[in-house]
Amino acid sequence: MAGPISMGTGTARQPERPMRADARRNHERLLGEARASFAEHGTDASLEDIARRAGVGIGTLYRHFPNRHALMNAVFQDALRSLLDRSRELTAAQAPCRALVDWLGAIITHAGEYRGLARALMSASRDETSALAQCHLPLREAGAGLLLRAQESGSVRADVSIDDLLQLTNAIALAAEQSPDDPELAGRLLRLTLRGLRPG
Repeated sequence: MAGPISMGTGTARQPERPMRADARRNHERLLGEARASFAEHGTDASLEDIARRAGVGIGTLYRHFPNRHALMNAVFQDALRSLLDRSRELTAAQAPCRALVDWLGAIITHAGEYRGLARALMSASRDETSALAQCHLPLREAGAGLLLRAQESGSVRADVSIDDLLQLTNAIALAAEQSPDDPELAGRLLRLTLRGLRPG
């Protein structure tokens, strides 16, 4: 009796391996095409076109990524890791306020790589059910640590919140996105932010 059960289990497992490999390849192709499409056309790029370029049907795309925010979240994981790594590096910086503003500047730079990302992150900050909240929440935690350090040093006002700062950062990124002929705009707005952060 043990033999047939074992054999049945073996034959049930064998077909899964190529399916898992196919699913993995589809996943990677979809991510690659989404990354390229978002960079070229913005985050409103056609999901049907992304699926077609990846060589799969739209149903396959939705099996991997149930909605646009889920796909965006997957695409931005590399940028998220980079921003989290940067926040850890800046934790030891001698000028905590400058470290905080430098990190906010890095967020603006990353958001600028994909038209529409800043707007999507602004909406995700108010909707914890959004797949993009998986990007927003770790950024919020990392930024809160940098902000607390700056506040404890006395270089940032005590009434400043990380939520306000992230919304302001996304607003600056959105303003820069809307003004491509003014590449210095984000830097100027960040400098204004720095002045507003200082006590009295």
